[in-house]
Amino acid sequence: MKVFHKIVDLQNELFEARKQGKGIGLVPTMGALHEGHASLVTRSVADNGITVVSVFVNPTQFNDKDDLKNYPRGLDADCRLLERCGADYVFAPTVEEMYPQEDKRVFEYPPVSTVMEGAHRPGHFNGVCQVVSRLFYIVRPHRAYFGEKDWQQIAVIKAMVRSLKLHVDIVECPIVRDKDGLALSSRNALLAPDERAVAPGIFKVLKQSVAYAEGHTVKETHDKVVSEINAVDGLEVEYFSIVDGDTLLDVSSWDAARNIVGCITVYCGKTPIRLIDHIKYKE
Repeated sequence: MKVFHKIVDLQNELFEARKQGKGIGLVPTMGALHEGHASLVTRSVADNGITVVSVFVNPTQFNDKDDLKNYPRGLDADCRLLERCGADYVFAPTVEEMYPQEDKRVFEYPPVSTVMEGAHRPGHFNGVCQVVSRLFYIVRPHRAYFGEKDWQQIAVIKAMVRSLKLHVDIVECPIVRDKDGLALSSRNALLAPDERAVAPGIFKVLKQSVAYAEGHTVKETHDKVVSEINAVDGLEVEYFSIVDGDTLLDVSSWDAARNIVGCITVYCGKTPIRLIDHIKYKE
């Protein structure tokens, strides 16, 4: 496995791979890798002749400077995990390498980019699109791999790919959970032991709500999830939206869409740490 910090060095290497007709898979990450990321890399290795993993904490998608400062980092540990998974190349650029000039491009794809995270984290998805589009232009992958935990992010990236007419397949990979149900996330590393102990309550309530939804309305299900999670000491719901899985618009009945997803963001602990998750009610 080779590690590159410069765009030109990675592109020179990929030029040779492309000449040999090898398919190229890209797994964009912000580092602090865990088994959820490992599942994406393993899938890419199985699908492609070459797998590139980017490790870059992208400043343009943070609307909170403290969140950017505290985001976990550890390239050496990341590389050990990636080598175990069979990745070929790691791209770990500096901010100056990725953004030699300020990126002033604006990406707007309502409603998928403006609801939920888009409403609560202004500018977040614009930053996501800036960095992902740049990675796509640098690597020119045939396929790119994203975890379903970030359900809304996938919808936004798909909209961007269509808008920019990029020739890359977006591959969605299932959410990976710890044994107690907590969705794996780099932010979990920031949880104190007592916070980590209550965090699985998020998915526990979501999972129970699927059976509850069979005999209750969308609003009743929504309200039950919010009240039960808020009743857990140390957890506070920022938002819970039950939406059409494609448009991400709120639904008012279970017959309103062919697939329906409940997307949630919860603050955990005193710090607090912001955790996201989702549950599929209809697919």
